[in-house]
Amino acid sequence: MSRTNDKTLKEALEQMLKAYRIKNKYDETYAVSAWEEVVGKAVANRTKEIYIRDKKLFVRIESSVIKNQLVIMRDQIIGSLNEKAGAVVVQEIVFI
Repeated sequence: MSRTNDKTLKEALEQMLKAYRIKNKYDETYAVSAWEEVVGKAVANRTKEIYIRDKKLFVRIESSVIKNQLVIMRDQIIGSLNEKAGAVVVQEIVFI
C-alpha cells in the first residue's frame, strides 16, 4: 500500500538540495565533472584548471592550438555542459 507522501529518491534529493540552497552549486560541480566527457580525454588531459564563477566557466589550457579550437567550439561546449547539468549553469567560457 502506497502512502500519499511517498517520494522517489530523486525527488527527495532535489527537495533537499533546494531546501539547503545548494542546487546551483551541485549543478555547477556536475558540469565541471562532465568536462572530459564533453571535450574528450585528450583535451581534458591538457586542462590545468577549471571552475565556474557567476555562470562563467574559467578554463586554463596549456596548449594554444587546443585553446583556439575550443574558442571555435565555444557555443557547442556551453550547450553540452548545460544539457549534462540539466540547468543553465554556464553562459560564457573564459580561456586563461
